Amino acid sequence: MADYLLRTLRCRNANRPGVFGRLATAMGNTGANLGDIRTVWVGPEHIVRDIDIMVESAAMLEQTTEAVRAVEGIDLLEVIDDVHELHIDGKIEVRPTHPVRTLHDLRRVYTPGVAEVARTIANDPDDSYLYTIRGKTVAIVTNGTRVLGLGNIGPLAALPVMEGKAALLHQFVGLSAWPLVLDTRDPDEIVETVLHIAQGFGAIQLEDIESPVCFEVERRLVEQLEMPVLHDDQHGTAVATLAAATNAMRRAGLELASAHVGVIGLGAAGTAIARMLGAVSAKPVLGFDMNADAIARLRALGGEPAKDIADLMARVDLVVAVTGRKGLISPEWVRRGQGILALSNPDPEIRPEDALAAGAAFAADGRSVNNLLGFPGILRAAIDVRARRIDYSMYVAAAKAIAERARENELVPNPLRLDVHRAVARAVAEAAIKAGVARVVIPSDYQLDQPVRPAQGDLSIT
Repeated sequence: MADYLLRTLRCRNANRPGVFGRLATAMGNTGANLGDIRTVWVGPEHIVRDIDIMVESAAMLEQTTEAVRAVEGIDLLEVIDDVHELHIDGKIEVRPTHPVRTLHDLRRVYTPGVAEVARTIANDPDDSYLYTIRGKTVAIVTNGTRVLGLGNIGPLAALPVMEGKAALLHQFVGLSAWPLVLDTRDPDEIVETVLHIAQGFGAIQLEDIESPVCFEVERRLVEQLEMPVLHDDQHGTAVATLAAATNAMRRAGLELASAHVGVIGLGAAGTAIARMLGAVSAKPVLGFDMNADAIARLRALGGEPAKDIADLMARVDLVVAVTGRKGLISPEWVRRGQGILALSNPDPEIRPEDALAAGAAFAADGRSVNNLLGFPGILRAAIDVRARRIDYSMYVAAAKAIAERARENELVPNPLRLDVHRAVARAVAEAAIKAGVARVVIPSDYQLDQPVRPAQGDLSIT
């Protein structure tokens, strides 16, 4: 994400066979990845198309545009930066659910009618989940110190990323989320700030906070707040990884429960992955990281440190890498029949095609394993059942629901499928009830597109 650029090239080419093929070849030869192609205009002599491309740097973009201009029969009309255009005015906004058009509307929405609802909540604070936005809102908290692919870019630069998370939560599970970007790296200040604002939200989602601060912040908030707290970098990634590993191992004729698992990179995501995979594997998870504190966390989870990456690769059946370092795993280290999930974005530790060529039974990168599969449904269910906390069984239930909905030749489902998010929410809600952390009973016809009004005496979810 740090260096990759997305652009749209508007090209006019002669309307005859072979011209567009030469254009596509010229762009591919520079290393550009072609995306969507849209026809803008068709005439008897020419065709105008918009071609989406992804390039690794500004220098590669320049090489690509020069290559396009050099193709006979092609005119490059425009290089469109629609990424920046899309972000103008941000990606989220607050809208009223009840428009105020008449004096009667005003009296109900605001004064004097609102006073009656305020008194209701004062008498029973739990009514705030039903009569205010609290029952469908998430605070997305970050300080921008560990943004995927970008590192410590600070809170303000992290705001577009948090807006993206908020947009996804609303689109897929109907939650309204708001970014809170905090200008501090002090865990005490982060915790204190969240504690003061938490009662206005249904859940807290921690994002892109450096380790080990993220571990302390999450632990303290879980201890002090009786509400869902999710660190997506840890648990969202771990849920998607467990789902992918479950399906991949099964399709390779292996059992995850009896496999020896290794994790390379024990930051926030790696530590959570090691914990989750360790919970389903009968053998201790093998891990490698240059950081002594990371190794200490691995040992605390019951894991075992490897001497180096080559040692880890030689001893495990399944390798999960989350280091952020391109090309870290040498194809020479891959054992025949091994499974490899190299999840760093945008460049994996080893390309899946290289791992497969070296004898891996299966291989995937971060494009295939997306934490978007997990966090929306987890948060929606946790808020709907008013969970006191997110029990670990709720994460496992989410991973199982994701794995079960993968189609043929998929490790995990497409994260844009609404049915997957609905399935995750239902599974997580059931798990919360079984774990005893749910504070309300939800109706048997639980649906994400309807407000939850707790029913009495009905614990079933269909």
